[in-house]
Amino acid sequence: MDFLYIGGWLLAVLLMLAGFAGNLLPLLPSAPLLFAGCLLGAWLDDFKRLGWGWLGVLLVLAIILQVVDFVSGAWGAKKAGASRQAVIGATVGAIVGIFAGIPGLILGPFVGAAVGEWMASGDTLKAGKVGAATWLGLLIGTVAKVGLSLFMLGLFVLAYFMGAPSVP
Repeated sequence: MDFLYIGGWLLAVLLMLAGFAGNLLPLLPSAPLLFAGCLLGAWLDDFKRLGWGWLGVLLVLAIILQVVDFVSGAWGAKKAGASRQAVIGATVGAIVGIFAGIPGLILGPFVGAAVGEWMASGDTLKAGKVGAATWLGLLIGTVAKVGLSLFMLGLFVLAYFMGAPSVP
């Protein structure tokens, strides 16, 4: 084994781990990083164990993961009748929340959406409802993203290490 091969696998694993972390950290694009790690792993093996069929399946899952990522928070906010300011507030709250650790990741989107809606409408009750709906949408989206990410990683491991049959 040469240095480039080992370095390539290290990079592939780091990309996959960063992609998985992107499910919780809003600044990391989870789907592209996960897929890039899988693609690099397949390339390092000359696509012998993980061929184009498997990569196609993983690409479709990555696209679904990306759509869930974009839609989840906005879906909850829109269900509660959120204003544009609430959606922006939720995004800002999620980004600022990163710096406050896990409590910030949990509360940031809620607080941001509530503050944004309160600034737009001046209605405290509506702001609370919008904040809660945004948080619930993000929670559901995060659970779905983690599940899809684990499924992608599981398929990669199955195909690569367990000699899964090729996908037509």
